[in-house]
Amino acid sequence: MKKIYSLFIILISTQLYAQKSTLNVAVSKKADAIEQKVITWRRDFHQHPELGNTETRTAGIIAKHLEALGIKVTTGVAKTGVVGILKGGKPGPVVALRADMDGLPVTERVDVPFASKVKTQYNGQEVGVMHACGHDSHVAILMGVAEVLASMQKDIAGTVKFIFQPAEEGVSAGEEGGAALMIKEGVLENPKVDVIFGLHINSQTEVGDVTYRPGGTMAAVNDMKITVTGRQAHGAYPWSSIDPIVISAQIVNNLQTIVSRNLNVTENPGVVTIGAINGGVRSNIIPEKVEMLGTVRNFSKEDEAMFIERIKTIATKTAEAGGGKAEVKIPYSNHYPVTFNNIALTEKMLPSMQATAGSAHVKLKPPVTGAEDFSFFQEKVPGLFVFLGGMPKGKDPLKAPSHHTPDFYLDESGFVLGVKLLSSLTLDYMSMKKN
Repeated sequence: MKKIYSLFIILISTQLYAQKSTLNVAVSKKADAIEQKVITWRRDFHQHPELGNTETRTAGIIAKHLEALGIKVTTGVAKTGVVGILKGGKPGPVVALRADMDGLPVTERVDVPFASKVKTQYNGQEVGVMHACGHDSHVAILMGVAEVLASMQKDIAGTVKFIFQPAEEGVSAGEEGGAALMIKEGVLENPKVDVIFGLHINSQTEVGDVTYRPGGTMAAVNDMKITVTGRQAHGAYPWSSIDPIVISAQIVNNLQTIVSRNLNVTENPGVVTIGAINGGVRSNIIPEKVEMLGTVRNFSKEDEAMFIERIKTIATKTAEAGGGKAEVKIPYSNHYPVTFNNIALTEKMLPSMQATAGSAHVKLKPPVTGAEDFSFFQEKVPGLFVFLGGMPKGKDPLKAPSHHTPDFYLDESGFVLGVKLLSSLTLDYMSMKKN
């Protein structure tokens, strides 16, 4: 009897594996068939980028596409977000897939026919707008995934929730947006999401490669504003002043000691960066006030708390030593938690990634000090966030233009792997839950 039972289990397992293999072969063929369509979508979005919470054109194209596929669509989520629900032909878990939609206030320098010429107002000044982080490719890839999975609806054992998210790059102080607002408005409910997958293309990872990290993969981020107040004076008589520019320079230097002297760098990395300093209007006037903007990156709640305490102490005490005052606001407008890949989920889905990209092309990566508001989803449900290669083969990663720069460039031949990857992760996860 035991022998018969064992043979039965083997037979069932073999049938399930064959079914899973058949679905993945179908995914690969369908993704290859729409590769050029995905590239065309991406080029259109690239030529018409929109900043966070203003992605109305992008959202309209997405909604129209999903509706044409027979997917139930909700628009206006978290201002401009789009959510599509595809109910499979068989019962099973709810898998969410997310793509971010917003561009950046960067003026493009890349010489391609579909380069962005868009300009807009941002923080009171005219800026160029560019998809300088690859969100245009994320949208196009997820639209491709929707087309592939919708064509296989009767074979899907569960429900797929497509989340097209605005404002991943953050919002202005006092404004809401992004993943946090989508969650607040119920994007993970009705139906309740069991697991979420996402990807980010990388301009310094070779096309064909997929990189991942279990646990903390991207940093928590806090932005900050430091206002230094002194006493204004004529530039010819500095002894009459309390110079906020000199104090600010000392604060910038002193903040670097947090990483070099307070952080245990053998455990986790960390970053303190001042990205903007504004003070004064004329060469011979020492101003009364200087404002600094910066960013802080950590990989644990303990390090995050330590950094915040040290930044406040260093800024205020350095200012006091110079006779002035410093006010520190941290976070100032944005805070994202650590992008934390559920360890059990990552281990479970690794074979799926290897089967899709090839084992030699799926690589463990070190922590990334960039940040992602995908982390808010991962605080609510198990999530896996991976990186997709977008750098031309053979190029030196150190010489490839990085994200958030005017020369940011992607090799479009890598997009089809993204379609296959998200589709296969979805179907394979559903298959595992079914078993």
